Order: sequence, then C-alpha cells, then structure tokens
Amino acid sequence: MTRIRVHGASRDIDPAGEFADWLDPARTAIVSIDMHEGHLSEDPACPCPAPRGREIVNGIDAFHREARKLGVKIIHVRSTLRASGVDDVDGTSSSAWRATFPQHVGPIPGARDHALEGSRWTKFVTEVAPGDEIVSGKKRLSAFYPTDLDFLLRQLGVTAVVLDGIMADCCVLNSAFDASNLGYRVSVPSDLVRGTDAALEDAALSMISLHLGLVLDSSALLNAWRRTP
Repeated sequence: MTRIRVHGASRDIDPAGEFADWLDPARTAIVSIDMHEGHLSEDPACPCPAPRGREIVNGIDAFHREARKLGVKIIHVRSTLRASGVDDVDGTSSSAWRATFPQHVGPIPGARDHALEGSRWTKFVTEVAPGDEIVSGKKRLSAFYPTDLDFLLRQLGVTAVVLDGIMADCCVLNSAFDASNLGYRVSVPSDLVRGTDAALEDAALSMISLHLGLVLDSSALLNAWRRTP
C-alpha cells in the first residue's frame, strides 16, 4: 500500500489499483518549478524572494538522484523574461503578483529584475544532470504558460507528472491545474514544495489532493516506483 494525504488526512491506496496510472515510473516525469536564484538567493538584491524554498533544495536534489536511477525523467522549469521587459513590466500588462503580493510582504525593491533573460537570477540552484531537460520561458504562474512543456511531455510519452519546487500556493498549484486540465495524472510530494507560509502551503496541497491528484511524501512515491514491475 502507498500512503497519500487527502485534505490533511492520511489514506492508504493500492498502487496497482485505481491509481496505477499516477504511479507508473515509465510514463512519469518530474517537473521541478522555479528553483533558481531569482527566488532562492540570499542576496538582498534577490528580485522575488521565496526564502522557504531554500529548505527543500537538498531534498529535491536527493529525490531527483533516486528518480534518475529508476529511469524517471527530470525537467527543470524556470521563469525567463525578455531582457527588454516587454514580457512583463514594460509590456501592455504586467503580472498581477507585482501589485498584489507586496500588499502582504511589503515593497520588493528588485522586482523589476525578476527572471530577466541572461541575468544571474535565472541560474538553477538545484542540480541539473546530463540527460535532464530544461524548459525556459515561463512568464506567468503556470509552468505550462507560455512554454513548450506540454509538447516536451508528449514527445517523451509522459502521461503522469510529479511537481516539486515553489511556490506551492502559486506556481505549483497553477501548474497542477493546467496539468490536470491537459489530461496528465498529477502527484505532488508534500515534503518537496514550499508555499508563501505554512497555512497557504497546506491549503494548496489540500486543494490538489481533492481535485487534481495525489499528495504524498517523496519517499512513498519512490517506494511505489521501486515496487513497479
């Protein structure tokens, strides 16, 4: 049996039963979202700080290493905006978070530099191994918009995605909705995502567990993959 989390409660499922399509390593890719310097740097100039994300860097790296041994593909997604700014602040419209999020956290002095192409802020903090794939060009909240992630997944023959990274209540949640709407089986390792705060993280995971897919510990996911013939 495999233990999952459903709206905060633990449930046991049969990995060979109705959730088998979620837990088939041969048809799965891990999509790691926005684990780059623009969110995770400790530099005061960090343009869009997500400091809770630093807690999961080592865990994500360890999870990816084990997944590679099992033949699971790793895809690293990063936000990248044209250096001219036209994709966001200097275009016809900018990302809503630029206006709304500072109402909670206060001014973000370097926000204008967030994810600019060619800047140091787009460098991954997590390990990128030979054979991994990279998807750049994420310009809004979902890893699918307006990137070629869906195209890449279909080229790889992937039908199930595991989402890790940041932010649980923002980019991970939006990516989970898009993945589910596109027909992918979604799983989220609860120990390898972080939200704005613990409450929003729990809320996002509860929504995912009820409407979009499986929420479980990364070790439970690895164990299920290892047991798959």
